[in-house]
Amino acid sequence: MSEIKKEKPTKEQIEKYLKEWSKWGCDVSKFDWEYGSDETAYIIEGEVDVTNEQGKITTIKAGELVTFPAGMKCIWNVKKPIKKVYTFE
Repeated sequence: MSEIKKEKPTKEQIEKYLKEWSKWGCDVSKFDWEYGSDETAYIIEGEVDVTNEQGKITTIKAGELVTFPAGMKCIWNVKKPIKKVYTFE
């Protein structure tokens, strides 16, 4: 079973991510998602509960760096509008 990895990035990492990575945003909503490749994202604003296929809920909040593994199927339950930058591995 693949897990979502959460980290606290350094200020230097954040500055790099904000300049180089793609941007994405989403209002409060709930939707299914499947990751075709590894995705690493830095959450700029918001909060989301991500539920994996086994029913484990991971809460992700602003300021966190997260990595979603390729092949992961999940449900995104966006609690507060999300703004993130992301890259695919």
